[in-house]
Amino acid sequence: MNFTIITQGCKVNQYDSDIISAAMIKEGFTAAEEKQNPDIIIVNTCTVTASSDKKGFHILSKIKRDCPNSITVLTGCYPQAFPDNLPDDADLAVGNGDKEQIPQLIKQYIDNNRRCSDIRKLGKAYEEPKELSHCNKTRAYIKIEEGCSRFCSYCIIPFARGRVRSRTLNNIARETEFHANDGHKEIVLTGINLSCYGNDLGLSLYDAVKTVADNPLIERVRLSSLEPELLTEDVIEKLAQVKKLCPHFHLSLQSGCDNTLKRMNRNYSAAEYKDIVDNLRKYFPNCAITTDVMVGFVGETDEEFAKSLNFVQNLGFAKIHVFTYSVRPGTAAEKMSGHIDDKIKALRYKGMSRAAVEAQNEFYSKNLNIVHKVLVERQTKPEFINGHTENYIPVRIYGGKAKRHDIVAVKITKACEGYCEAVLL
Repeated sequence: MNFTIITQGCKVNQYDSDIISAAMIKEGFTAAEEKQNPDIIIVNTCTVTASSDKKGFHILSKIKRDCPNSITVLTGCYPQAFPDNLPDDADLAVGNGDKEQIPQLIKQYIDNNRRCSDIRKLGKAYEEPKELSHCNKTRAYIKIEEGCSRFCSYCIIPFARGRVRSRTLNNIARETEFHANDGHKEIVLTGINLSCYGNDLGLSLYDAVKTVADNPLIERVRLSSLEPELLTEDVIEKLAQVKKLCPHFHLSLQSGCDNTLKRMNRNYSAAEYKDIVDNLRKYFPNCAITTDVMVGFVGETDEEFAKSLNFVQNLGFAKIHVFTYSVRPGTAAEKMSGHIDDKIKALRYKGMSRAAVEAQNEFYSKNLNIVHKVLVERQTKPEFINGHTENYIPVRIYGGKAKRHDIVAVKITKACEGYCEAVLL
């Protein structure tokens, strides 16, 4: 029987989908071709927002309509967070703790022909995948941490992913070698709350980064999204000693207003966030700081939004992901008073998005005529090749040839909307 996996959400979910795929293939299932109607369709869900749930439900209903004979498997964060409210379109529901058991559970479903679910409470230790997955992307992802213990007032993820659990350094080194032997030169470390890596093992994020960088075949190490906690100056200074670490830090902000941050239960102030950014720039010159900003959170006044906007405009972000707050059932924010009208949210979204475009354009312009090293990813058109710089600027490279996985020197010659042009040196 063949299968396909539809993945929603974050890089951690993509990593998990790759692990599910490896487990399926080991158990004798085959990956469906692009135009095949799969026998089995696995939907790995995201539940970070209510709209994510709606998208997942829509995917399931469309599957049942277009492929009525396919077995549908619902897995990921939604069934783990809401095990008592599963959609009827799923033949099998599996929680985050049992994703590698999906092949066996499918076989049981086929034998019994009975709709069922397998969602258990998440454990207290990191569960090492039994099968590693070969990555077909240019940069390979390694999940080094699972879970979050923060409980932001708008977020359901601690219920969907459990508390912080870290992977051992030996297992990180083992997967690094696995991907290095496949020809990968850049490794991206990812997790649900990556900044908290090692809390449960007496380690820090630096230890994981150094472990990957110590592999002689790996030339670049990159960090995925970070929370602004535990990133003390001491940790940042130690990270700067790892020369292979890319100077790009996606540091989640959410709001630049202290009152809003308190209602969000974010446990830092705007000034403390700025201190972290200043330290990153101190030890990583010309680093890119990217972020997430939420507008329209419960109780956000015009003055609070103005403070957040002003903070964002003055910090010099390289890229900003702007999104509007939406009610997430089961969170503390759901029960708060002062929910914002959708029209006001839309206006604030437009205002913050304009600031995001201006910030990105300014950052790209500052990199004009600077030489960067670029990891070559693909050639979409004959006249240029695509890649990303160390500080994660997307570039179109003209004037030479290079193949996928090459790391080449370029000079940025033009700043465009959403990317830069460069010439191969």
